[in-house]
Parts: sequence; C-alpha cells; structure tokens
Amino acid sequence: MVTTQSTAQFISVYGPVKSWRYGRSLGIDPIGEVSTCSFNCVYCQLGEIEHKTSDRALFIPTQKIIEDLNTFAPWDVDIITLSGSGEPTLALNLGEILQEIKTLTQKPTLVLTNGTLLGDPLVRTDLAYADKVSVKLDGIFPDQLSRINRPVRGLNFSELITGIQEFSRNYPGQLGIQTMILTPWDEVTQERYIHLINQIQPQEIHLNTPKRPKPLKHELEARGNHSNAEDRPYRVQVLKCVDDTVLHQLATRITQDTKIPVRYSI
Repeated sequence: MVTTQSTAQFISVYGPVKSWRYGRSLGIDPIGEVSTCSFNCVYCQLGEIEHKTSDRALFIPTQKIIEDLNTFAPWDVDIITLSGSGEPTLALNLGEILQEIKTLTQKPTLVLTNGTLLGDPLVRTDLAYADKVSVKLDGIFPDQLSRINRPVRGLNFSELITGIQEFSRNYPGQLGIQTMILTPWDEVTQERYIHLINQIQPQEIHLNTPKRPKPLKHELEARGNHSNAEDRPYRVQVLKCVDDTVLHQLATRITQDTKIPVRYSI
C-alpha cells in the first residue's frame, strides 16, 4: 500500500472535542490534510471537500497515528473517535488503527461514517473492531441524498441503504444513526425515515441541525470544536437551523413508532 500524501508535519490526533453525543472525545484523523470523502455535504464543518472519491487508500500510516496518539497520554477522555478530514472508512488501515488504539489506550472507540462503503465486506470487517459506529442517514430519498450530501458520481441509493442494513445485521457493537435536519420534514418523509429505521434497527438515533458554521473553503482546524462563527480565524457561512421544537416533535414521533431512543442537540 502506498500513502497518498506527505504526513511529515501533519498531526493525526486532535482535541479533545466536547461532543453532545459522546462526551469528551479525542479525535483521530486517518485521512490527512487533503479533505477526502465520498460525500460533499452542504453543511460539512470541514468546508468544501477537496477530493471526492469512493476508492480506499492508505492515507496516514498506522505507526504515525499511534506516535501522535502517544503524545496525548494518559487519554483523559470518554471515547476516541475516528472522523477527521473526511470519510474514515476510505482508510485501508482502518481495522489496524482501531486495534492499535484499543491495545494502547484501552478506551472505547467510535467511527463516524457516511455509510457509503458498508456494502464492502472488508469495510464491515474493519468496523467490527470499533465499539461504536455512527452512520449518517440524511437523505431519505435519492433526490434528497443528492441535494444534501452531494455524493460521488455513480453512488446507488438502494445499495447504500442495503449496505447499512447488512452492516446492522452483523455488527457486534453499538450502532447509531445520525441524521441532519435542514428543514422540517413532511409526513411522507417522516414515514419513510421510520420505515428505514425499523429495517436498520440501530440502538440509538441522533438528530442534529447545522448549528456549526461551514467554512467557505476547506479548513483543517475545523475538525475540532467549531461552534461560534466569530471565534474562527477564517470566513464561514452560518447555516439556517430548524427550531428545537421541530427536533423534539420529530424525535417523539420516531421514538413512538420505532421504540428506539432518540437524542437531539439543543
């Protein structure tokens, strides 16, 4: 395997980050300085994705990540999260990274993923080493996916959903679904989402709205806490959020119809 970029000055560990979902989280970036993802979400806290791809590669050597992680000892955090500069399942050494993190720190691990590679058995095998996996599910219909997540060309919506369902059936850890709500959903969208959730059967659901401003271009610093536009040394776009009442009503409806706990940011 060949690395796709220079890693000499890049620091692959960042934070700790305060997460409303997971507490005090130490971030691991297996992607590198060039943001790389199979999505280019309209709300992405990294800014515009620089390299859109669904092809896996070795971006940051595992040894480099472990060396960076050692400098953060004794890891006084609740969880160690793989996310960073794009889609972590694109990293060919994902499984190796997860194993090494657990051996070194004994801390629970989490992977945040957009789910686009879950149809690949090797990706599902790698993710099985994580204690928790949180899968993005913003687009409930193909046109909604295209509008919000702006995926790589050729991504098949039905295959995406099937991959998430397949992963859920066999994953031994705790599976969560994370969903960004940009505008209030109509009845058809709510019913479709509930139908998909009942098929996937995650252990928990997280609803969010884009309270983090979006950088106008890619910013590596945006991997961490990124809440107040005025605190950023770069230009950002403040996005429109739905009201907390909308999130509460939707969370209540989903919980009633799926019996799965729903949390949302306030």
